[in-house]
Amino acid sequence: MDIDEMRSEEVTAEDLNEMMLFRRKKLADLRSKGIDPYGEKYLRTHHAQQIIDNFVELEEKQVSVAGRLLSLRKQGKASFANLADLSGKIQLYLKADRLPEGAYDTFVHSLDIGDIVGVIGRVFRTKRGEISLDVKEFTVLSKSLRPLPEKWHGLKDIETKYRQRYVDLIVTPESKDLFIKRSKIVKGIRKFLEGRDFLEVETPMLHPIAGGAAARPFITYHNALNMNLYLRIAPELYLKRLLVGGLEKVYEINRNFRNEGISTRHNPEFTMLELYEAYSDLDGMMEITENMISQVALEVLGTTKINYQGEEIDLTPPWKRITMIDAIKEYAGIDTELLTTAEEARAVAEKHGIKVEPGLERAYIINEMFEELVEHKLIQPTFITDYPIELSPLSKMKKDNPNLTYRFELYIVGRELANAYSELNDPLDQRERFIKQMEQREKGDEEAQMMDEDFLRALEYGMPPAGGLGIGIDRLIMLLTDAPSIRDVLLFPHMRPEK
Repeated sequence: MDIDEMRSEEVTAEDLNEMMLFRRKKLADLRSKGIDPYGEKYLRTHHAQQIIDNFVELEEKQVSVAGRLLSLRKQGKASFANLADLSGKIQLYLKADRLPEGAYDTFVHSLDIGDIVGVIGRVFRTKRGEISLDVKEFTVLSKSLRPLPEKWHGLKDIETKYRQRYVDLIVTPESKDLFIKRSKIVKGIRKFLEGRDFLEVETPMLHPIAGGAAARPFITYHNALNMNLYLRIAPELYLKRLLVGGLEKVYEINRNFRNEGISTRHNPEFTMLELYEAYSDLDGMMEITENMISQVALEVLGTTKINYQGEEIDLTPPWKRITMIDAIKEYAGIDTELLTTAEEARAVAEKHGIKVEPGLERAYIINEMFEELVEHKLIQPTFITDYPIELSPLSKMKKDNPNLTYRFELYIVGRELANAYSELNDPLDQRERFIKQMEQREKGDEEAQMMDEDFLRALEYGMPPAGGLGIGIDRLIMLLTDAPSIRDVLLFPHMRPEK
């Protein structure tokens, strides 16, 4: 069917249920009365919560509000309704003899729950003590053609909740409050970084080379340039180029895209904070991480002691610091320093029920042990340090042990929330790391880093020693809002197509 056919085709009874047909009849009724059911700009003097909070000053005064009708109680010549806007809701009182001629009948017979209206009325308190508006006139601003789900319980169907977030926000106050809180948390992060003279920047979303993280990219194609491009998996290599250029403190809060599975912790596109500070190091990144998160929690939630899914979490700095080797020893009882070969590591891993892919090197097997046996036990904020060099191709190696790197990952409630390095700024060392990553790609590792000659060229001009930090914003929001799934903190999470 082409567009013209779609426009000319009439909506039939078979296409709509009875309630929707009834609303369309009311729509036609409004138009027959010369009322535009989809109004224009409306001037408000107050939001609902402002009226409630300032009742003493506003009592008996006239105000104007606008919002969605969430309840209607029609009682002969007088009716009550609840109007909700972003701030909250307020009760409306309508009486036939106090409205323009015919207006009350329009309200009673042509309006429904879900309609958006503008209202002018007098502020008063009912005999039952509820702050309300005695409506003098109302304006229809948008006629709702679909009935809302049961408003008292919000959306119980998870699929509908995520697919139709617009409905969820209407009927579930907790969802609306969560996303308002999300905005405040991100604003708090920006405030913290700008207070430390970091410069917010924007780097490309389309990359000629997928780099900066171990992940499988999405691939697209640019017709004019006749080349493949990758949706970025991380902004790291571009932000480091800015350090080379003399921008000493930079950060970006933006989307990354990784072609991976969907779970309670993963979405193909997600929000990351990445920051880089010249002349800093891993310890500097630890200090920023724990102080930024604790300060934002205090500012937005009013406390650094929070509850996540029944676990009491204390975000008060300083946080625990422990090496990966010591963490495996402490939480799993395995001394990986005694496992000098891949075969020895494989045998111990399989003894603990960990399935190891053929050909996996020792460092990767040890990382599997950590992920399977330790991660879920790291409930309180914990910095895991000293990652094997094979797992950290962009991190500076430790002076006292060239097999390890100056890197940490932050874990809270058993989840990785942040990753940080003392950044590798030796272009020759970096080239060797890229070569080893390319060897891993040739063995079938699709997440291994690609060779980036332009980045190496930038390093050859000289990048100052620096600390770099990445924080998963969505996972941080989950923690600070007690959300069990990443889909709860994404306005529009990715879903399979509807059947």
